[in-house]
Amino acid sequence: MKTHDQFDSLSPIDYRYWDKEVAQYLSENGFIHYKLRVELALVRALSRRGICSAEVVREVEVACGQVTTEEVYAEEDKIKHDIRALVNCIRVKVSDNAKPYVHMTATSYDIIDTANAARYRDVVKNILIPALVKLKEVLVNITIREAETVQVGRTHGQHAVPITFGFALAKYVSSIHGSIEELKTRAEKLLGKFSGAVGAYNASSLFFDDPEGFEAEVLAELGLTAAKHSTQIVSPEPLTRLFCEVTIVAGILANLSDDMRNLQRTEIGEVGEEFEIGQVGSSTMPQKRNPINFENVKSCWKIVVSRISTVFMDQISEHQRDLTNSASSRIYGEIIAYVVSMTKRLTRTMSKLTVDHASLERNLAMQKGLIVAEPLYVILAALGHPDAHEKVRTLTLQAQRETRPLEDIVVGDAEMQTYLEKMTPHQKQILSNPSLYTGIASKKAKEIAKKF
Repeated sequence: MKTHDQFDSLSPIDYRYWDKEVAQYLSENGFIHYKLRVELALVRALSRRGICSAEVVREVEVACGQVTTEEVYAEEDKIKHDIRALVNCIRVKVSDNAKPYVHMTATSYDIIDTANAARYRDVVKNILIPALVKLKEVLVNITIREAETVQVGRTHGQHAVPITFGFALAKYVSSIHGSIEELKTRAEKLLGKFSGAVGAYNASSLFFDDPEGFEAEVLAELGLTAAKHSTQIVSPEPLTRLFCEVTIVAGILANLSDDMRNLQRTEIGEVGEEFEIGQVGSSTMPQKRNPINFENVKSCWKIVVSRISTVFMDQISEHQRDLTNSASSRIYGEIIAYVVSMTKRLTRTMSKLTVDHASLERNLAMQKGLIVAEPLYVILAALGHPDAHEKVRTLTLQAQRETRPLEDIVVGDAEMQTYLEKMTPHQKQILSNPSLYTGIASKKAKEIAKKF
């Protein structure tokens, strides 16, 4: 079968976001490899039970190492069945003595669902989680470096009270760490099956008094355990839960990207992506330096979120099984592939992120001290002012109207003199220097970075 040019592919995951590490698990070559591993695990278990000889195992092992995806697809094109095509390609490479034991007692989804459990577990553990760990390390380094870099906090897109840039990133360090731990758990809980055509162990019961024990032996070859109950297919819930967490990860990455993209706006300018020599930001505006990497991550997030609905819909299967998930479940791997791509892109981008301290200071001072309205209100209330919130609101309106610093308005207000006299030096200092009003943002940022 002639391999088509990659640019004839229909999915962007193949011609634009292809990843060699991911492909060894999630490509069709990878899937065939895992299905062959399941077929070999079956024969090994049969041999241990005395059903076939060790020589049969050796023959099947050699044959499985020689089967190619191309020949499986060529066989499927003739017989119109994917797993039987795989079986035929193994059988043609072994002796007549070994042929009867290939696929013995198995149904197609004993092979497919078990292969899926193994490969999704492995790609999450070996590729996605390590990629997330690298991103987390990059964010930890920035969090430590910028733990005391004062930044105006923002709620509803408006200036709120000061934090630090390290504190802002510590949120993502904590969230990513939580998802890493959850992914480890969910990946290990993926289940296989070897219970036959309807899940009742009909075929294996012909040979074994303990068909569930035999199932456990087959799955142990792949480091898997069996579902407590299965039909022709394994229970979909463990895999659904894993993909839910993968989707949650995508949301965390998209949120981080959105924050960084907005901070890179021309009028904010607190951070910036590295812009390579020769890089073009616009086909018509030569001055543009677009945050393309952050935007790409958010764009991929939209793909991932839409795909999780397919996973949920595939939870439904009539009676012991129907075929309504056979095509739709083939896109599951793309969910992980996109999230790996998002993670690696963010790691590269954040590792070269520039933080503009001058812009941070400029934005903090933009409202001429209005961001100290909160501490002023709290201090006044603590000193016994009967309507502290309303008083400060009135003062801020005056400051805005007169375009004067809030501190000047406070000092010039007759009613405020009594309260100013009662304030501690530290409280007065905060009113004149908002950068001191960061709570424990710096401490918290360092604690999170150290912990994770």
